[in-house]
Amino acid sequence: MISKENRLNIQELETIVGKDNINLWENIDPTKQQQISQAIAPNNIINCIIYPETQAQLSDVVAYCAQNNCVILPCGSGSKLHWGGLLKVDPTTHHQKIIVVSCARLNRLIEHAVGDLTVTVEPGIKYAELQATLAKVGQFLAIDPAYSESATLGGIIATADTGSIRQRYRGVRDMLLGISFVRSDGKIAKGGGRVVKNVAGYDLMKLFTGSYGTLGIISQLTFRVYPIQEASGTVVLVGEKNNIAKATQTLLSSALTPVAVDLLSMNLVQELDLGKGVGLIVRFQTVIDSVKEQSKKLLEVGNSLELNSTYYHDDEAELWNKLKQKICHVHGNTKITCKIGVIPNRAVETLSKPALEKNLGLIHGGSGLGKLSFNSITPETLLELRQWCESQGGFLTVLAAPLEIKQKLDVWGYNQNALDMMRRIKQKFDPKNILNPHSFVGGI
Repeated sequence: MISKENRLNIQELETIVGKDNINLWENIDPTKQQQISQAIAPNNIINCIIYPETQAQLSDVVAYCAQNNCVILPCGSGSKLHWGGLLKVDPTTHHQKIIVVSCARLNRLIEHAVGDLTVTVEPGIKYAELQATLAKVGQFLAIDPAYSESATLGGIIATADTGSIRQRYRGVRDMLLGISFVRSDGKIAKGGGRVVKNVAGYDLMKLFTGSYGTLGIISQLTFRVYPIQEASGTVVLVGEKNNIAKATQTLLSSALTPVAVDLLSMNLVQELDLGKGVGLIVRFQTVIDSVKEQSKKLLEVGNSLELNSTYYHDDEAELWNKLKQKICHVHGNTKITCKIGVIPNRAVETLSKPALEKNLGLIHGGSGLGKLSFNSITPETLLELRQWCESQGGFLTVLAAPLEIKQKLDVWGYNQNALDMMRRIKQKFDPKNILNPHSFVGGI
């Protein structure tokens, strides 16, 4: 139970969002409580969840929190709340109350400029819902996030979760043309615009991408969209790691234009019933003749290197969905998921490390970014893998893990020269440190 001194002025909040849009912690479904608790350090008390329905309500709620020393945990559907660091209340600043501010009911499609290939939405709209709407006019948003059925666009931006098709379309921040957000004082700010050719103002879109709700609460987003391609096909090569590395290098240096190029660890290959060895999975999406021709050329590369080479067409969507489910487990379990980065030409060697022999790993061949998934691993082994990634010009971030693991190590592991700049940015955007405090890089 929440002590009397830690209770909010619920009546005042009800005048902002209405009684039906506030849930006290003790009245929340236990499953939802568990989901939210994965983002909060132990012994920190959550008071309630508030669901603003308009940008004005969101602004007023944040202003109330700023005026009453309330800490805010921003969220959408909560599908990625278990990613990253843990919110911690700083007792020296007299923050006593934690409010979860959910944008799940800020879920409208504001404008779809079909001819301009842009769409403007509120942050709580679900990725799957938006894709279904865009598909009706032959368009799509070029992002392939984890938990695609439940993920919201605000959460995808906050966690910078692009997925495999970044090989062709680049990162999630490159899809973002404009943003509106509520500052930590409750005022609304904007960056970018609603057209593709836009150079006005600071590039707040890139700054907010991957900020995990520590700089402001997103209230509106404008994305570029693309036409749906005529055809799609996938080639899978499996075999000895050095030959997979050669095939990947040959592909990336060729004139072929895949939308996805992913390297798979041996155990992930086995989990997907693709054979034995390290895997390379490559997707082509364009006109049907080009898909067939490009796939044929890659199959020839695989055969020349004595790799097990397979072409998927009718059942390829099922294969990619199964791959995503394997590497990104649902939250609420004891498994550990890490985001990593290495120099691309060291990706195969990274996936062959002993720690991954019985676990799962995927690295995007073009960028060197990827995810690792472990059934069980010690903090000491995680730190050894982090040191390896750093020695290869990269990083290792612990996204999802049991609380006891996150409490034993720094989930971000970043201590480079950009940290001071990041802290100054946080101070400018959130001087009272009420937005998801101490959960980000360097305790930000």
